[in-house]
Amino acid sequence: MAKKQLLTKKSMDFLEKYLNNASPTGYEWEGQKLWMDYLKPYVDEFITDTYGTAVAVINPKANYKVVIEGHADEISWYVNYISDKGLLYVIRNGGSDHQIAPSKVVNIHTKKGIVKGVFGWPAIHTRNRAKEEPPKPDNICIDIGAKDKAEVEKMGVHVGCVITYPDEFHILNKDKFVCRALDNRMGGFMIAEVARLLHENKKTLPFGLYITNSVQEEIGLRGAEMITETIQPNVAIVTDVTHDTTTPMIDQKKQGYAEIGKGPVVAYAPAVQQKLRDLITDTAEEKKIPFQRAALSRATGTDTDAFAYSNGGVASALISLPLRYMHTTVEMVHKSDVENVIRLIYETLLKIEDGETFSYFE
Repeated sequence: MAKKQLLTKKSMDFLEKYLNNASPTGYEWEGQKLWMDYLKPYVDEFITDTYGTAVAVINPKANYKVVIEGHADEISWYVNYISDKGLLYVIRNGGSDHQIAPSKVVNIHTKKGIVKGVFGWPAIHTRNRAKEEPPKPDNICIDIGAKDKAEVEKMGVHVGCVITYPDEFHILNKDKFVCRALDNRMGGFMIAEVARLLHENKKTLPFGLYITNSVQEEIGLRGAEMITETIQPNVAIVTDVTHDTTTPMIDQKKQGYAEIGKGPVVAYAPAVQQKLRDLITDTAEEKKIPFQRAALSRATGTDTDAFAYSNGGVASALISLPLRYMHTTVEMVHKSDVENVIRLIYETLLKIEDGETFSYFE
């Protein structure tokens, strides 16, 4: 596969637009519309469900079904309480990090449109330096410039409004992609690129390919749990992010070793079907695609678990994109890793045969 086919200008324009659009858990539909619009020239049809998962299908009449999957949602906050003074207190929607909140600008999504706010924090001059109190979920709050609760409500803000960060996509040093929500909008982007390459290279698959962008992963793999029952696949290759463990304050003895720029990370875990995983690693070695390995113990913590343990058992595997600073607004990945995840999924699909069971007993 020629290098020139990866990450075209059109691809990068889509990626930037897709990342900059807010897609909080439970409110993914605008991002899903962008994703489907990009994929429309490359697929045969779409499936959507009640909660917003989107599936682009190639060869939908085939009986044997292969899923490639990422998840569409990003972490966010909910307005939980409005004080008499007009300050907003929050609860998490997904694994939002309270320690990065102070001094961040936020977008509050209302029926009247976006209301801007800031996570305030006491000035250093007013704090007890001998006994610093850290940011905690119950002491961080948002100021939207309102004088009282009545003015907050007049602005359209109420309990239950979802809150996102506005931080947008940029590139550091030519090859490091930085943005909030790379976890896991990059997954949706990479599987879309696989579909594009299959179309542009005129590859005909002997099975139905279900390019799946699931919702609500950040609160418990819920979108994947729903859509796997709809699709009832034979095989699922999931892509998500994993930690680059080379940055400060991470214990590699506990977290393992992975580094951006060193290639996709192939998971070893009970939910990962070993023959499918071996097909992936054998393909990487044959095609000279660099990759890393990770052991994930009882669960992968990704949509892999939802697919693997559904429908009586689905042969599933996980290919992860190494990422720095997960669940912050400056998540970072390496361009070459993005390209190599795309290549690895693409090349693996070309080796899967119609009706392949991946059984250990044949």
